[in-house]
Amino acid sequence: QVQLVESGGGLVQAGGSLRLSCATSGRTFSLYAMGWFRQAPGKEREFVAAISWSGGNTHYGDSVKGRFTISRDNAKKTVYLQMNSLKPEDTAVYYCARPKYSGTVDTRNEATYEYWGQGTQVTVSS
Repeated sequence: QVQLVESGGGLVQAGGSLRLSCATSGRTFSLYAMGWFRQAPGKEREFVAAISWSGGNTHYGDSVKGRFTISRDNAKKTVYLQMNSLKPEDTAVYYCARPKYSGTVDTRNEATYEYWGQGTQVTVSS
């Protein structure tokens, strides 16, 4: 069973930064792309960022492009989300997720993902 555990959320002022981490279990982390999603109160879950299994390709949602950076450390089986220039509209619960299939997948599609973390709250005050 794969487990994903997010950490690093918290309260930050607008313009500030946070770094989220997602630690995973399982021996095959390096074979899978990884993604970050978020869900604000009363809104649908939204794609934030994804990284390919090799780390060579990254994708971002339009609302975070240029401000957020996704990265991974396969030795530590951890994926990160560096969030800079945070805005109040970034306030949400952030989830990391692992796809059902290894290799190249449609990382923007929520249906691609089978395993989800419990989420970490990010609150940005104005």
